[in-house]
Amino acid sequence: MKNILIIGSLGQLGSEIAMGLRAKYGDSNVVLTDIRDDVNLPLIEGGPFYKVDCRDGKAVSDIVRTHKIDTIYHLAAILSATAERNPQQAWDINMNGLMTALEIARALGCALFTPSSIGAFGPTTPKKYTPQDTIQRPTSIYGVTKVAGELLCDYYHHKYDVDTRGVRFPGIISNMTPPGGGTTDYAVEIYYAALEKHHYECFLEGDTYLDMMYMPDAVKAAIQIMEADPSKLRHRNAFNVAAMSFCPEEQAAYIRTHIPDFTITYRIDPVKQAIADSWPDSLEDYAARVEWGWKPSYDLASMTADMLDTLRKRGGYGC
Repeated sequence: MKNILIIGSLGQLGSEIAMGLRAKYGDSNVVLTDIRDDVNLPLIEGGPFYKVDCRDGKAVSDIVRTHKIDTIYHLAAILSATAERNPQQAWDINMNGLMTALEIARALGCALFTPSSIGAFGPTTPKKYTPQDTIQRPTSIYGVTKVAGELLCDYYHHKYDVDTRGVRFPGIISNMTPPGGGTTDYAVEIYYAALEKHHYECFLEGDTYLDMMYMPDAVKAAIQIMEADPSKLRHRNAFNVAAMSFCPEEQAAYIRTHIPDFTITYRIDPVKQAIADSWPDSLEDYAARVEWGWKPSYDLASMTADMLDTLRKRGGYGC
């Protein structure tokens, strides 16, 4: 039985990976930490939890020893648009937090998962079916930390034989937790707005294509890669994973198949638009499919149907 630590467990990604891992391995075998303790109380109270700064190496090391942790999911990070408002803080948390986790993994013999992102690519990267191995010259501080993180994890694997693994997540769409300051957040907000107001004002241009993934597939990828046969992993940090690519206008059209009077207008956020324009339209994920059997379960049509149905049931929307 694995003993797992999730650092940054209460964010959009962390909270759902935590639920998935606890369902698979048991509540007591999945230890959670976060800088906050004032959100998602059922998750906090459902198993071991510690309020800890991800950069506090002594505190995190003590938790690893106490719970005999063998696998760490390091998810603490400041996301793209939020990071642009305070790049020094983003570098501090994203990089020093990761370095702390890597040092603990090296010293205490843990495997380490840390997510990368489509933000690791830049405007000179091929935009359509972006290859696994290609140009990475991001223009956002978030992207810079993701490229540096990929390289740092590779370094720890080759230098110290730390079992580091990761995936490059596209935009993630969740029906459980609110967005956290990312450039792809519109793709989550639009469903809530469709049910509440039958209208959404989007901060990206209508023809901005980005790679996206429904949260159940993101959780599946994060768990599946850590269970993969390490002898078959050639890339490790980090694999492209893909599920669907669409633009706001296309997403709105699928919503109209369920809510016919839904409308969308645009008020462009120049910072988020610039970031989105520097990212790929779609990812090629052949390496993940071959090396560890990656295959998504949702496309835009099935995700839209599930999102709207789930939110209706939870929120009591009458439409």
